[in-house]
Amino acid sequence: MPTSSPRDLASLDAAHLLHPLHHPTEHEGAHIWVKGQGATITDAEGRTYLDGLSGLWNVNVGHGRTELAAAAAEQMATLAFTTGYTGSASVPAIRLAARLREVAPPNLVMTFFTSGGAESNESAFKTARFYWKALGRPDKVKIIAREHAYHGVTLAAMSATGMSAYWPMFEPRVPGFVHTVSPYPYRFQGARPGETVGQAAARLLEETILREGPETVAAFIAEPVQGAGGVIVPPDDYFPRIREVCTRHQVLFIADEVITGFGRTGTYFALSRWKVEPDIMAFAKGITSGYLPLGGIMVSEPIRQAMSSVPPEKRWMHAFTYSGHPTCCAVALKNLEIIEREGLVERSARMGERLLKGLQTLASLPAVGDVRGLGLMCAVEVVADEASKAPFPPAQKVGEKVRRAAEERGLFTRIRGDVIMLAPPLVITEAQVDRIVQILGEAIPAGVKAA
Repeated sequence: MPTSSPRDLASLDAAHLLHPLHHPTEHEGAHIWVKGQGATITDAEGRTYLDGLSGLWNVNVGHGRTELAAAAAEQMATLAFTTGYTGSASVPAIRLAARLREVAPPNLVMTFFTSGGAESNESAFKTARFYWKALGRPDKVKIIAREHAYHGVTLAAMSATGMSAYWPMFEPRVPGFVHTVSPYPYRFQGARPGETVGQAAARLLEETILREGPETVAAFIAEPVQGAGGVIVPPDDYFPRIREVCTRHQVLFIADEVITGFGRTGTYFALSRWKVEPDIMAFAKGITSGYLPLGGIMVSEPIRQAMSSVPPEKRWMHAFTYSGHPTCCAVALKNLEIIEREGLVERSARMGERLLKGLQTLASLPAVGDVRGLGLMCAVEVVADEASKAPFPPAQKVGEKVRRAAEERGLFTRIRGDVIMLAPPLVITEAQVDRIVQILGEAIPAGVKAA
């Protein structure tokens, strides 16, 4: 029977619901979330927390937006779903694709919709292979990704993901995926004398392409700011050089803007900060602020031409049932309207600067090794030894202890190892930003001491 008792709900949860990254020992005492408002979320016990990661990097316009609920209800009452396969279209999907053309990098001209980020990246990989086959270069099939990358955990996306913890129980990985180094300023090794981290990481990508053989490499994929890998912000000279390397060796550049898109880093799309245009751009999360599942890819004019010029029997034979879902697209249109009307891209830049400056005041705390961020995407990395940057032994679970100490003080967020990651909703207030800093200022010493 239906029940609202937290205890009964927890029992049903444990008995019947498989969670992402599932293991029952890490789900004990889990929150059952029942309400959200702005930058806060409330659980079934009535406890309210600052949402330090915008749900899962996606609730950009904040919780409780009745406008988005109304947009969904209106579209559902009119036409909840229709196929988007060739020969059919819906008004919201058409309008959303046209709107994305206005806000995306100018070289991107057409959109294919998916239901989320992993589907978007899978679509990007297939499109890269399609493109080179259409051009008569069928051996160009390899995808180069980076260490610390997260591109999803469907099989090909998992193979691109550069965090090895996702691999062992699902291997073998899909062949044709290769990894190169990440431009991780705090921990980068391998720069030559006089070479910046950005220059070195771009050089190492080029060396990877040459080692694999440019005639075999279809694409390079990168998040403008690596999210789940630890909020790794690249040096400013990195992506312009990456674009040059990809162009020089005829390798498509796929930008994974699943987390960074729609204002998260203080610009509409993060790559625009470096005046770089990708050949394919994957997106999801912030396009609907998580109110409904939606993602997609945008492609450049040469790719569009390749799709249009092949004979029908060699068409881009790729599809999802829910591509261009009318209700999801209607919500996305309203969401983008809110982002523009309320100036949330600019607000992300301002609040992000305030958050980063606040977190930098914590650098004097014992064990704080690095503070980094771009827009409302920040991280604090704690270490056992600040001079050598030596991490804590994994068995001590210092990051988890810090996370729990923060949760006890009213901040709910996620970690990667000993990196505390933050990406609150773009509507967060100045007082809430300052409260996050205050909480971490207390939680870091408490977590380190508990270890």
